[in-house]
Amino acid sequence: MLQRPPGGRPLPYVAMLRDLSALFGNVANPIPRKHPVVSPQTRFPIPAPPGYAACRTIRGPAMTAASDTTIRPLAAADRADWDRLWTGYLEFYETTLLPEVHDTTFARLLSGTAGEFRGLIAEVDGRPAGLAHYLFHRSCWKIEPICYLQDLFVDPDMRGTGLGRALIEAVYAAADTEGAPAVYWLTQEFNYRGRMLYDRVAVKTPFIRYNRPL
Repeated sequence: MLQRPPGGRPLPYVAMLRDLSALFGNVANPIPRKHPVVSPQTRFPIPAPPGYAACRTIRGPAMTAASDTTIRPLAAADRADWDRLWTGYLEFYETTLLPEVHDTTFARLLSGTAGEFRGLIAEVDGRPAGLAHYLFHRSCWKIEPICYLQDLFVDPDMRGTGLGRALIEAVYAAADTEGAPAVYWLTQEFNYRGRMLYDRVAVKTPFIRYNRPL
């Protein structure tokens, strides 16, 4: 996390470069990403399709002993549950999308096309309760691709159970499988609860996003 030295003077230029490297990577001097600690109870019982994190079953301290959580690739049969989760995610950010955007997004997530978005579903006792969307893209700062985690959502009644962390770790694992260890995402400043998790599994950067006015 970016900090200022005593006296409030700006960070040295090299420190700024290190933060830039943490976001996009640096071919000459990469900053290694530390994996979050994975519980010994985490299992990887099911081989996943190429490019996806292995499906895994987790029993976390916040879940009952009988609760099983599985992280797996999104499937065509998930459409109704994906719509419910995706709509909840959009509502959190106070936005809506046209039905054709939902249709196109879901089709892209299942396409398997190189460079296209991929989807993960988190199931609790067989019920989908969370999702993640991510893709791999080129960077002028690295030879290998980097991974962008665009969307992450967990049902409100399942927050605090470890589902969000499990989805992030699954994306980390997928990125490692692709030889793209650099992973990044964006969130809004007011997403305080989500940021409490992100501060534990990632490093905050000093970058500010700008959008072209439309």
